[in-house]
Amino acid sequence: MRSSFHFSGCTIRLAIGVLLLTVNSISGTAAQAAVPKPMFAPFGLDLTAIDRKVRPQDDFFQYVNGAWLDRTPIPPDQTSVTQGQDLKNRVLDRLHTLLEAAAKAPKGAKANEMKVGAMYAAFMDEKRIDALGAKPLQTLLAPVRAAKDKAALARVMGRSFYDFGSAPFAVGFDIDLKDTAHYAMYLNQGGLGMPDRDYYLQDSFKEKKTAYRDYARDMLTLLHWPNAAAEADAIVAMETRIAESSWTKAEQRDLPKLYNPMTPAELQQFAPGFPWSAFLHGAKVGTKKRLVVGEKTAFPKIAAVFADTPLATLKAWQAFTIADSAANYLSTPFQKARFEFRDKTLRGQSVIQPRWKRAIAAVAGGDCGVDPADCFGTLNWAVGEIYTAHDFTPETKAKAQRLVAELMAAFHRRIENLDWMSPATKQEALKKLDTYTVKVGYPDHARDYSKVSIRRDDLVGDVRRAAEADWAFYVGRTDGPVDMSDWSMTPQTVDAYNGSLRDIVFTAAILQPPLFDPAADDAINYGGIGSVIGHELTHGFDDQGRTIDSTGALRDWWAPSDEAAFKTRAGILGAQYAKFEPAPGAHINPDLTMGENIADLGGVLIAFDAYRASLQGQPAPVLEGLSGEQRFFMAFSQGWRGKAREDSIRRQTASDPHSFRKFRVLGPLPNVDAWYQVFDVKAGDAMYRAPEERSRIW
Repeated sequence: MRSSFHFSGCTIRLAIGVLLLTVNSISGTAAQAAVPKPMFAPFGLDLTAIDRKVRPQDDFFQYVNGAWLDRTPIPPDQTSVTQGQDLKNRVLDRLHTLLEAAAKAPKGAKANEMKVGAMYAAFMDEKRIDALGAKPLQTLLAPVRAAKDKAALARVMGRSFYDFGSAPFAVGFDIDLKDTAHYAMYLNQGGLGMPDRDYYLQDSFKEKKTAYRDYARDMLTLLHWPNAAAEADAIVAMETRIAESSWTKAEQRDLPKLYNPMTPAELQQFAPGFPWSAFLHGAKVGTKKRLVVGEKTAFPKIAAVFADTPLATLKAWQAFTIADSAANYLSTPFQKARFEFRDKTLRGQSVIQPRWKRAIAAVAGGDCGVDPADCFGTLNWAVGEIYTAHDFTPETKAKAQRLVAELMAAFHRRIENLDWMSPATKQEALKKLDTYTVKVGYPDHARDYSKVSIRRDDLVGDVRRAAEADWAFYVGRTDGPVDMSDWSMTPQTVDAYNGSLRDIVFTAAILQPPLFDPAADDAINYGGIGSVIGHELTHGFDDQGRTIDSTGALRDWWAPSDEAAFKTRAGILGAQYAKFEPAPGAHINPDLTMGENIADLGGVLIAFDAYRASLQGQPAPVLEGLSGEQRFFMAFSQGWRGKAREDSIRRQTASDPHSFRKFRVLGPLPNVDAWYQVFDVKAGDAMYRAPEERSRIW
């Protein structure tokens, strides 16, 4: 199942330390008295993580986190270990308890609880799933085998947005960037089974490409597909041609170039090698009169690849992608093959996760912030209702909303005081900031699952029916007004984002210890969640966000002189990041990571301003020999502590707009003047940059 919500905004991978404030913690200690002990004694910072052998002026990340990094192994069923991952594991444990209870719920329980429990039980019935083997796929493979021509196969590919399989192009829905009162249907490049085009084109990923060929062969063999080895070779050759035709992820950051409205007839003329009508009808969007093409120059080239590829290879590719996307719900041989390639080879994970963890991902959604497709075919919003009913309070929601308001006020002041932005552009920027909506915890409206049939003896069918209902929800609302209360991330996801609705969203799952610690010192909370909130606020004004105005429309609202100044300052930051090498030979691509790097810098600056303002001119107490300002920066660094397997780092560096976590500390701080003062950083220190070499954006 594939989906594309191209302009849904940033999702930041959180691995933050102790976070969030209570209502009283900014100005007093009443709330802290009610919870006297923070998670990390004595005041919320993990002092045992500090590496005293390292000078903070030389490697601040290692200084704050080194001892923790040395003593903390990566669990064999994970690709990384972070403080945020620890929280995800605790959320998993909680969901485990809730879903086990739902699976045992008596008749007469709430409908959603019954369905969640039935789907979880269906996944856990390993004996039945193994006995079925590949049988659940036969109804999906039948139309692939029966396709007489490429139009018939394109219709099957169109189903991949609500069924198992894939397609050379992706279809999704989001706000129309030129008519923000309505939705638009967006089409983007697709067709790649590996994380990025670089995996096909760069010699450094040659072994991964060979492993992918072997994986395709193994999956086709499990399906008893004819000529499995030869077709696997042909599949990889076809995808390599698609990769050569595709835009880079850095090129995909140019929003104006991604907005190319067409009618279906115009698209057929523009990219004639692909049977668009059959494809769109297969996707149940064949009656739409208007669509927005993304990577425009790639479309004719990818369509030509489709036209040039033999029908037999296209059929084999579709069969392979059906098995690949369905493997988690099939018998052990399918699950093992998928794990060996997707988790072990691509990410470095050494052992497969326990079945109950995979069952939770199947029912509650995977890492939906990374790819919304991971949440298709699930009952994720129903699980969110169950989770928040047990684990989230209105008081927590109110506390988070107050903190966001304080950070917004700090950002407002910072924009007003910029020395490089003209008054007219400042006015527009402040106007946009004032339109932001803060969403905390969970959506106001529940998703309707009343028509979704879930059976304990039909896991693959459950996934297909849930996915079809999800797709129908998005397709069905496209002709109506935009739902400004909408969420694109579930409450049980440990994440936050800045979305296309000009909303800043903090899920229920991140608002708990260690991310939400009512007893922590204020400096810890400002340095932790405060920097994250500032990060999300800044996204509306980064290299992508600045192309969207206060109404959410795609419009150039910057004066030419402001745009030039912004690009110069961003270029300085980019040049700094280009020197970072997270893995041997793998350098950060500043064009890919620019938006996140700008937001990381802006986030820490805004949060530091807010922390200073919260002191109201009074000095912060010194705790364990650390000033309040020192605690702030240490909490910021400790929030990003973590390490990952090399394959996972390489994958992130090639395809993820977020820099590897170490450099989310080492990148911003040398551009923060206050950090130099607080830690007495001087010329000759490893992290020192002369004032004229610092990037000053916000």
